[in-house]
Amino acid sequence: VQLVESGGGLVQTGGSLRLSCAASGRTFSSYAMGWFRQATGREREFVATINWNGDNTYYADSLKGRFTISRDNAKNTVYLQMNNLEPEDTAVYYCARAGLGEVRFSRDEYAYWGQGTQVTVSS
Repeated sequence: VQLVESGGGLVQTGGSLRLSCAASGRTFSSYAMGWFRQATGREREFVATINWNGDNTYYADSLKGRFTISRDNAKNTVYLQMNNLEPEDTAVYYCARAGLGEVRFSRDEYAYWGQGTQVTVSS
């Protein structure tokens, strides 16, 4: 399984970005997917998760209302729409595939990870 993130970049405070994560393999639609982020000098933290068919999503409390996770199983892709970005959102963003179909919150429950994409929000 390979996961490839894209869509990161430099954006001003209040701007938006849409991250994409393309997955290889034919079983993408069977597993939950998640987004995590890691700022310099900090632990990797949970951002959002979506279950296998997209009808169940969860977010880190601090991000509710600004970030939206979605998936297109026909394209083997999961997305993270990020709106009203703040400098505190600056981090490397990683997508990950869980070992099961329902939502997962812990890093330990994700078996496969992408290489990450940098998001930088300037003030």
